Amino acid sequence: MTVSVRRRVGVGEEVYGMPTFAAIDIGSNSCRLAIASVQAHKLKVLHEDREVTRLGESVFEAGVISPEAMANTIKALKRFHKAVQAHVVDRVRVVATSAMRDARNSEAFRAWVKSTTGWNVEVISGLEEGRLIHLGVITHEPGAKGKVLVIDLGGGSCEVTFSEGGRIREMVSLPLGAVRLQQEFLRNDPPTKEDVARLRKYIDRELRRGGRRLGVPKVGLVIASSGTAAALAEASEALRNAAIKPGKVKAARAKVQGIPGKRSGRVLLADTVGVRKIADRLLKLNNAQRAAVPGIGPRRSEIITGGAQVYAMLLERMGLKGFRYTPLGLRDGMLAEMLGNADIRASVHRTMEAERWEGVLQVCRRYGVDPKKMEPEREHALQLFKQLLPVHGLPEEYKPWLEAAAMMQGVGKFMNHQGHHRHTQYIIANSEVFGFSPEQRAIVAAIARYLGKSRPEPMDRPMRMVPVEEHAHVTRAIVLLRLAAALNQDQASAPVRLRTKIYPKRVVLELLPGRGGAALEAWSLKKEAAYFREIFRRELLVEVV
Repeated sequence: MTVSVRRRVGVGEEVYGMPTFAAIDIGSNSCRLAIASVQAHKLKVLHEDREVTRLGESVFEAGVISPEAMANTIKALKRFHKAVQAHVVDRVRVVATSAMRDARNSEAFRAWVKSTTGWNVEVISGLEEGRLIHLGVITHEPGAKGKVLVIDLGGGSCEVTFSEGGRIREMVSLPLGAVRLQQEFLRNDPPTKEDVARLRKYIDRELRRGGRRLGVPKVGLVIASSGTAAALAEASEALRNAAIKPGKVKAARAKVQGIPGKRSGRVLLADTVGVRKIADRLLKLNNAQRAAVPGIGPRRSEIITGGAQVYAMLLERMGLKGFRYTPLGLRDGMLAEMLGNADIRASVHRTMEAERWEGVLQVCRRYGVDPKKMEPEREHALQLFKQLLPVHGLPEEYKPWLEAAAMMQGVGKFMNHQGHHRHTQYIIANSEVFGFSPEQRAIVAAIARYLGKSRPEPMDRPMRMVPVEEHAHVTRAIVLLRLAAALNQDQASAPVRLRTKIYPKRVVLELLPGRGGAALEAWSLKKEAAYFREIFRRELLVEVV
């Protein structure tokens, strides 16, 4: 729910306003900051900043982040920190992508960031990166609710997402980032024929691997984000202008000058034929010549060659006519998610709920759990959450987490029926469940873990993965899920109906029998009475009516 926050905006002046969020993306090539406030259930961008730090340059060569890259990134983050303080931000989220996923010394860098800014850096997977980029695009980009292909080629990876009706249908994350390809394949300037051959062979292999997952979806719109897409779109526009008005290349160049990625509102399009021409031309140029190409510039020229080949080969392989560039990216998805979590009236909140639920259903289907059979347990868990709220006092965000745990609590049987709760915890914690952060997955996994004889202890491995401040909440959610599981012992019969009554020292659960009666459910619930009393300090009474 959205809450108003009080902040000082001037000397002796105070106002009431809506929350302000900051999203920081520590990428393999650059760091980006976006600060936005919530106004009328939507986001208004207040401040943006970007710094090229090349964090991944040494990672893709030696496997570690170089001291120079660390220092440059810390310098940029200090500047971001001042902006965050100046805008009195209520919540900051900092994520890192491909370079930090690969670097052996990423923990040392995270510790440095923590000591300098106080921020915790969250290293996200390639699929989570793609999900957030997609969320940012469909939230803000016109026409992105149909059949859309979203391409984001960053410094270390390339995420390709097929979306329909605003929902992700398929997604792949490929190691085809611009900095990565430059470091691994393009050491000569300009590259040799051998360099180019190895590069294209590698790109072709990765695209074939991704194609097995994506197929060849029929889409009405292709949207590309990040610096490589911006440069190719700018260069493609200049190429078209030069073709229309021969001899006026200088005028075309002046038209496309500027920093790619600024939210100018100008629509930039790149056609596949033009991208192929530009990509092949760049292979023959040295760095200084590439920098002179309209729309590319000196910093992008150092790394664009490999990324341009990826775009050309991807568009051709999938039979696409071209793409539309968007300045939206990972930071916009992060801001959209923060808005959705804070404001249930925001349209993005509904998008996120649908996305999370689809992610839960995908995990169930993948591990042989029939969602229809788990639906009664989910409904009972939700009913217990709502009706026993004065007893458990859990925050509202635990409601979808409890529902998710109820649906997925049987996935461990895919590995082994014996001790399946341990396998369930492992599968949930280590699966990509769209819409759930790693921390949230750890919480859901812990809730689903303790449905057998064991009880959560602070030093258990599942509980160590959960923040200490959430341990009490997780334990209370576990009790609710154990009650919901007890209410669904006989899945072959119609589920029992439930009424709850709350008294100062006791809670009464009244069972209305289904077709198969309620004796087994009542017996199972009574077995939970001692644990219920231990956690909630109230007696649990069960009556069949």
